[in-house]
Amino acid sequence: MFTIEDRIRFRERVLQLASSDSRVTAGAVVGSLALSDGDRWSDLDLTFAVADEFSIFDVLEDWTKTITTEFESARLFDLPSGPSIYRVFLLPNCLQFDLSFTPASKFGATSPKFKLLFGNAVERQYTPEPSAHELFGYAVHHALRTRFCIERGKFWQAEYWINETRNYALRLACLRHGLSGRFGRGFDDLPIDVRDKFATSLTASLDRGELLHAFEVVVEGFLTIAEGFPGLAEKVKPQLRELMIEWDS
Repeated sequence: MFTIEDRIRFRERVLQLASSDSRVTAGAVVGSLALSDGDRWSDLDLTFAVADEFSIFDVLEDWTKTITTEFESARLFDLPSGPSIYRVFLLPNCLQFDLSFTPASKFGATSPKFKLLFGNAVERQYTPEPSAHELFGYAVHHALRTRFCIERGKFWQAEYWINETRNYALRLACLRHGLSGRFGRGFDDLPIDVRDKFATSLTASLDRGELLHAFEVVVEGFLTIAEGFPGLAEKVKPQLRELMIEWDS
């Protein structure tokens, strides 16, 4: 398992790559390490600007050859985001490294978690959190899918949708409490009374009764959270209540 010292050494090696590549004009730390020293388990996120006359994809491929060969790392996946491209690597010591490139004319912070290391950045709008209406809508959709999967006897899929409904309900709670709900980042920081509403929604088996109980707990908790956003739930509250009752075959 990697140590903090391992992460620092790897970071310095990547910055050496940047300093020796004339196509790279700026670099920054993003993620948790941009605002603090992180902790023992923090991964490394570095982002770089590429001069507009060069292809960010060419630079990414060149760096990938070095990173995978020199560090025997595995390339996991790519994630396009606006003008940027992210590539995620896993090193043999379990250090995750997120590398991204952006054309220099569009290189800048999209969240507060951005610390410029060298070069220049442009002003960009932060990526907004999803609206309450969007989060609510997804949760309602997932709740419908849950109950219908239970009725179809598709219990593994129903368990998946229970988790997804809970996640969107908790993301809505994060929005209400000024926390980031992306990837569950703010879930542990929610007030304990909010978290307690969902404690018994964690399924212990794929038994139909267990799934229905977990589903009911999630929907009740979700409706309670939605009350904090006036006008959000009124039109669909009766339908959500109907999802929780026993139906005739």
